Amino acid sequence: MSWTGNDEATATTRIATVLNSLLPSEHRVVELIVEDPDGVVEMTAQDLADRAGVARSTVIRTCQALGYRGFPQLRVALTRELAQASTGTHDYGESALGVIRADIDSLAASLPQIASVLSEQAVEDAVTTVIGATRLLALANGLSSPLASDLSMRLTAIGRPTEFVADPIGQQISARTLTATDAAVVLSGSGANESSLKAARAVRQTGARLIVVTSFATSPLVTLADVALVVAPARGSFRHELEHTSRVPHVILLESLVEVVADRLGDRSRETRSTVLAILSDNLSE
Repeated sequence: MSWTGNDEATATTRIATVLNSLLPSEHRVVELIVEDPDGVVEMTAQDLADRAGVARSTVIRTCQALGYRGFPQLRVALTRELAQASTGTHDYGESALGVIRADIDSLAASLPQIASVLSEQAVEDAVTTVIGATRLLALANGLSSPLASDLSMRLTAIGRPTEFVADPIGQQISARTLTATDAAVVLSGSGANESSLKAARAVRQTGARLIVVTSFATSPLVTLADVALVVAPARGSFRHELEHTSRVPHVILLESLVEVVADRLGDRSRETRSTVLAILSDNLSE
């Protein structure tokens, strides 16, 4: 599968979101690109092919899978990305606080990329589905489970009642009780969590609309979705996403999505929020 996201996405972001659809030989090429982007910028297509142990045609095919015409365009994109990454860097030292500050800087610099794979149509479809569904479920497992719980509470607090089910078996049972006028949002960073896939398949059996939020455009969950919101990993690196499983991009997307839904709901949202604030006030201690 080739790249279908926005043109402004960086090379490493493109790699991260389509990696699981590449052939093994193409994997070797992109692994070298991610591990040594500075070195790859100085290479020819044949140099990269020799280092990866593949044919030159494989390098070209890999570049095209990432949305570039060929290797020269990839080199230009990498050069631009490296230049942006080196701008405004600051050495905070090796203390714990220094590491935290450096990590925040790195995250802030990469945040614009998280929306680079989203399409206008997919986001609009998701908002319309969330607002219009008779019944709405928020489902997730593993590290994504707290995000689904939070999404359920946030949507409910703006006047869009949403059910969260934590137990994997309970998710499948709830999903199977949906109807064609209902919808479910399934969250999975990898898009390959087996429990989440089972819940998604249960949703599909009922004819209800299925919205998925994931970091990988070619994941199994995306193939089941009516609407797929693919959020690029914050670091733009597949390896970083697997090792650190950051959910920051998903949190940002979901919070923004809730605000869009609240705005579209108008008076209904304002009235519900007023009630929620009154309840919160009653539960605050002196």
